[in-house]
Amino acid sequence: MAIITSAGVGSGLDLESIIQATVNAEDLPRMKRFEASKTRFTVQLSGLGAVKSSLSALQDIIKKLADPENFTKRSNTLVQPASGEIISVASNSSATPGSFNIKVNQLAQGSRATTNAAFTAPTDVVSAAGGKLTIAAGDKSFEVDVAAGATLEEIRAAINDSADNFGVSVNIINTGGVTPESKLVITSNVSGTGNDLTISNDTAELDSISTSAFGGGAGGLTIAAADQAQDAIIEVDGIAISSSTNIFKDAVQDLTFTAKKVSEGTETAKLTVDYDKTGVEKLMDEFITAYNNAIGTMDYHTKTGAALYGDAGMRSLKNQLTNTLSTVVSGAGGFETLFDVGIGLTKDGKLEKSSLVRSVNEALTSNYADVGKLFSGDSGLAKGFETLLETQLEGKGSFKFREESLNKSLRQLEDDKLSHDYRMTQLEAGLRAKYANLDVLIAQMQSSGSYITQQLANLPGFTRNKN
Repeated sequence: MAIITSAGVGSGLDLESIIQATVNAEDLPRMKRFEASKTRFTVQLSGLGAVKSSLSALQDIIKKLADPENFTKRSNTLVQPASGEIISVASNSSATPGSFNIKVNQLAQGSRATTNAAFTAPTDVVSAAGGKLTIAAGDKSFEVDVAAGATLEEIRAAINDSADNFGVSVNIINTGGVTPESKLVITSNVSGTGNDLTISNDTAELDSISTSAFGGGAGGLTIAAADQAQDAIIEVDGIAISSSTNIFKDAVQDLTFTAKKVSEGTETAKLTVDYDKTGVEKLMDEFITAYNNAIGTMDYHTKTGAALYGDAGMRSLKNQLTNTLSTVVSGAGGFETLFDVGIGLTKDGKLEKSSLVRSVNEALTSNYADVGKLFSGDSGLAKGFETLLETQLEGKGSFKFREESLNKSLRQLEDDKLSHDYRMTQLEAGLRAKYANLDVLIAQMQSSGSYITQQLANLPGFTRNKN
């Protein structure tokens, strides 16, 4: 509290202490109440925030449990042979569980053509007049204009840089030695048996860099037997399957294989396709953890002496969560409640894995699909939790309302404190005004008394009493 003036200077009385004692008698009890209320509101906000955070974490898991796709996944266990990875696999939600032995006999490849003509350097002119090349592989093709006087390296650039190039690359190999040669090597990425490169032209001058001559017959580009385009070939449980690429889609229905490397000898990769029981059990574990954390957080903040002790809203919410756990679900086969799939409820209201009826693994093994329906079906457990948590947490839910109410109380408390401070300032000012008058009056009386005493002392025969 600001000090306006120093009281008691004139009278010698300790008026400052009297003023401060009077102001403190009014101010301190009220300030203690302000601080107590502020602490109470702040701690309640913190408690609500902690409970809300734990429920939000539970809500995130519930959203996963409500998604049917999380209960239709498959797990693929692939054991590669000792020589390394020969194949990879992907499955969709319709894949039938089973085991397979897979062998890779051949990888798919595109074709490669090499010139036979004895070009001595990349700068050798191929065509004086120029012309047009038509390059094709499988059902793809494009054309390249060859300029008059084009050299070997210029033709390489024209093919590589063509905007219509579908996957053909050209290189020049220089042999060196006593009689150096420069050979044009053209490679196609179009794989599959019968999809060899074909390069034709519209002038005999370009026969040396074509697979077929302008006038008919073979050109100067040839494809060796080892460089021909070929299919990939795998065996699944001894059954041979071919593909124009290294990808085998639905070779086994709803499975996609990608060949990586040719098997050495008779080695195979061992594939086991199963329901993603591990993934679902992990999701159920996350649900148990998140639910228990939410219950534990509510218990902590509502215990005796805690910020939300005796809070009716928290009691109601906890009861609603417990009641939702006990929801009876139809359409999930023999699983009607959460407790039918290996989850139980402890005495303190928390979840645990339980084998009283059956274990989680037994439920997933006996009827994986129905476990999914229990959680993610239209009337499943996750839907009930979603509705409850949305009511509490979303938009104008109960937590939002209570937080706004507490924040409003804090703002009002600050306004009340400012008003109180103003009243205390006014009280002090009033006291100082009153005591200032008293101070002057006493000072005047003391001054008059001193004057009278002095005058009396000067009278003849006046004897001052030394006592």
